[in-house]
Amino acid sequence: MNEIRIVIISKGDELPEMLCCDFFHSDALFRIIENTPGQKPYMVIAYEGDDIVAHMLVMLRRRGALIPPYLFTQARVYGEGEYAQDCDKEEIFGQMLKHVVRKLRRDLCMYIEFSDLSSKMFGYGKFRSHGFFPVHWMEIHNSLHSMSPTKRLTPRMSRLIANAEKSGFTTVVAKTDEELYAFFKILRGRISLKVRRFIPDCRLFAELLRRGSCRLYATYYKGEVAGGCICVYSRDNCYLWYLATRRKLYKKRANSITVWTAIKQAYDEGSWHIYFMDVGLPFKKNKFRDFILGFGGKPVGTYRWFRCTFKWINNLLSWIYRE
Repeated sequence: MNEIRIVIISKGDELPEMLCCDFFHSDALFRIIENTPGQKPYMVIAYEGDDIVAHMLVMLRRRGALIPPYLFTQARVYGEGEYAQDCDKEEIFGQMLKHVVRKLRRDLCMYIEFSDLSSKMFGYGKFRSHGFFPVHWMEIHNSLHSMSPTKRLTPRMSRLIANAEKSGFTTVVAKTDEELYAFFKILRGRISLKVRRFIPDCRLFAELLRRGSCRLYATYYKGEVAGGCICVYSRDNCYLWYLATRRKLYKKRANSITVWTAIKQAYDEGSWHIYFMDVGLPFKKNKFRDFILGFGGKPVGTYRWFRCTFKWINNLLSWIYRE
């Protein structure tokens, strides 16, 4: 393999032509993030000679907090990027990771998070050598290509969906901005107090919907939007990104009909899997995880990798989450 050259681009008009199959590392998402308030994209590109052999999209997010430092930035990466065939993925990833850490340290980014890697052990040594620490995480995905999703439902989930329909809950594919704004208001109310969770500006979702890059399923109850979910489609798979329901409702019933509609739609359109992107930490008791498993999915233990810019905090967290 010839010498690899790494370039980091932060402006859309400087992007070269690239073959993008993964939505989370695409030039289209780069340009949408570039025009979203509070966010900044970095496209990390690996060249071998004049040929692009890999690229990875890093999303830099500006966030506020009630405690010091009050305003900070967080970097988020979904997956390890896209690579040319027959290249040394881990070696190239290690070089891209080195440049990412150096760039974000100069930008005073508070912490970096990698999730949704292709395999649990991908890049383990590279992450460790650059100061990242792993946190055990739980992921769930449903196979849609080998069996009808109806046959995978547990009896309890089947009853829950039936009760939701009897109670008057219905889920449709949202088509108006009003439906998006109503769901976004619910989503903010459900997640805004959770420290680690981040909700992008509503304009990001509006642009994704306009381009057909994602779909919003809106759940109605008594004529009003009571909840919903946002799904992204990439590489013949469906990714359930955000799920929320209004407070003081039949939460499980509303969520059951929402998720079930998304699963059926993905199945009908030929998706191979549906991935639930944030089921949470693998505690022995996790109500949300148990709920999602009722749809017949497969639980998978994996890692999320974190790195804090402040060395003493990073060392402390590394010790807390030591294996």
